[in-house]
Amino acid sequence: MKVIRSMVLVSMDEASLERGAEQVFHTFLEEIEEFGLSDQIAVSTIRDVGLHEEVPLVIVYPDAAVYAPVKVEDVHMIVEEHLYKGNIVPNLLALMHELVPEIAWMRSRRGALPVQKRIVLERAGIVDPGSIEDYIVYDGFQALGKSLTQMTPAEVIAEIEKSGLQGRGGAGFPTGRKWSFVASTPGDPKYVICNADESEPGTFKDRLIIEGDPFSVIEAMPIAGSAIGSHHGYIYIRGEYPLAYRRIEHAIQQAEEHGLLGDRILGTDFSFHIHPHAGAGAYICGEETALIESLEAPFEPEKYKDNYRENLQALIQAKVEGRETVEPPAPAHLAPACSSSRRWPSWLRLWCSALSGGSSSRRVSSGSTKRSAWATCRAPWGCWCSRSPASRRR
Repeated sequence: MKVIRSMVLVSMDEASLERGAEQVFHTFLEEIEEFGLSDQIAVSTIRDVGLHEEVPLVIVYPDAAVYAPVKVEDVHMIVEEHLYKGNIVPNLLALMHELVPEIAWMRSRRGALPVQKRIVLERAGIVDPGSIEDYIVYDGFQALGKSLTQMTPAEVIAEIEKSGLQGRGGAGFPTGRKWSFVASTPGDPKYVICNADESEPGTFKDRLIIEGDPFSVIEAMPIAGSAIGSHHGYIYIRGEYPLAYRRIEHAIQQAEEHGLLGDRILGTDFSFHIHPHAGAGAYICGEETALIESLEAPFEPEKYKDNYRENLQALIQAKVEGRETVEPPAPAHLAPACSSSRRWPSWLRLWCSALSGGSSSRRVSSGSTKRSAWATCRAPWGCWCSRSPASRRR
């Protein structure tokens, strides 16, 4: 099993390149290969770090050790002492007063990702998304086992309510309340739908979850199903995400083979089946009622042409009276249910802002508009993410 335990970042801005940063980068690759650490250490680059004299700069995670300036001849010692033996090299560390405030703050932090606390993406990039064994090693399916063998459906809903988990849409509707509404409403069958259509241009948080940690969604949907009395779920995946679709299909197959999905999950009387569905590229299907209609019936262009408001109201009313559904949550909404069920509800509350429960995936860019690097990070829901110290002052 390949597990990346450390990451080495080498500065590659113009000042660093002038001082041999490219040679330093390639020397790190060679030394790491020589010590047999290629499967454990990742090496990448960063752009402007706000320094112009003490470069090239090298940051090593998870220790947040900052080395600067680093020469080619220093690389062997860093790899041997720090990456191989686990001892930080103090005489090569950058002086704190020479670091810009952001890097100095990161230096004072510890953990696999010093600048953030991952919840939804806690396993993405660590586990093999195609291996259910990897997921189980990292506490996978503990929440499902706990909810089916140690808790009643009412207790599961109460746990979600106490955690403060809320929807990631504009309304921020409380997840526990939504589950309780469906659980208490008569009607059979009931369905759980995961909205991974993500049709908004430039968005990819759901894609990261499904491609990097698909089993978290596979685990969360039966938890929701057991709480509301549902035995079937649908994952509606954007048609332009073929890799995400294949990984979900593979994850469903593995979970069924291990008795963690399908009939009599974990030997209990509860059964739950998940059906993946690929969208056809329609932007409107990101909206919940359109998504449900897309799942249920073929396209009928004349169906809602006239009397749109009355027909839409009839559609919604028919779904309320007929087959109840949990209104489609996104993977970023479902996955925290595993964390809040596996841990105490107060644990998720620790990572909430005063405005709302849970955290959100943020897309962050660095650099100019012509050359930008995109990433997804976690932040307390309701907080602001600033681009630079200058933007924070504004």
